[in-house]
Amino acid sequence: MQRYVKCHIMLLFDTNLFGDKSGTSVHWKFLPLLRDFGSIKQYSRGSACLAHLYRTLCRASRFDCKKIDGPLTLMLKSNCVNEISHIRWRNWEHGDRRYGYLTLDHFRKALDDLQEGQFVWVAYVVDRVDPDIIPAEIYMHSIVWSATVPLVSFECIEWHATDRFRRQFDFVQGVPHQEQNLDKTHREVLTGPKNLNWPTATTHLFWVMQWTNRYRHVLTEHSMPPQHPLDIYMY
Repeated sequence: MQRYVKCHIMLLFDTNLFGDKSGTSVHWKFLPLLRDFGSIKQYSRGSACLAHLYRTLCRASRFDCKKIDGPLTLMLKSNCVNEISHIRWRNWEHGDRRYGYLTLDHFRKALDDLQEGQFVWVAYVVDRVDPDIIPAEIYMHSIVWSATVPLVSFECIEWHATDRFRRQFDFVQGVPHQEQNLDKTHREVLTGPKNLNWPTATTHLFWVMQWTNRYRHVLTEHSMPPQHPLDIYMY
């Protein structure tokens, strides 16, 4: 049974979480994570997956990039246009045919015309998400969602810049601090010695320690209504 579970996890890595452009293979670097079956649940695959997505988007923004890989399902779940398209299809199925004749341009204009009071800033509060999508026990640790920390996945280090979208966590957005400079760490690639222990590597130890202390870096200011941006921020 453990062998089947490990195979299933590797399949998820390949198809959902850490897929590459080949679409048919998964990197060997994940194999050691499955060696000790009892420790599988201790890894933060969610943060690693998000780091992988950020790195993918970074590479895709280059002018010479022709393909994109990574956990793109996360993009679809958070994309407003996709959500509206889903509503359009669902209403078509339910017989509300007027949505079936609206084009993508119509929905884009609807998004452009949104007023501040119509935008849902805190989209992931308990009463807004179906419990089948995000189980209730996940919210027990939801405070760490706002941690401003590095996200670590082997050679990949990406910054979780929650201080730049504070309103999503029901805080007033002030002027953000200078963005974090990952410097040469952001150019790290998976080459060289194949047995490198990334969490203890000299280039990564500093970032790993910040991640380890992530509960010290959550947004902790008093919650305030997010409908009123600061004048200095708007300026």
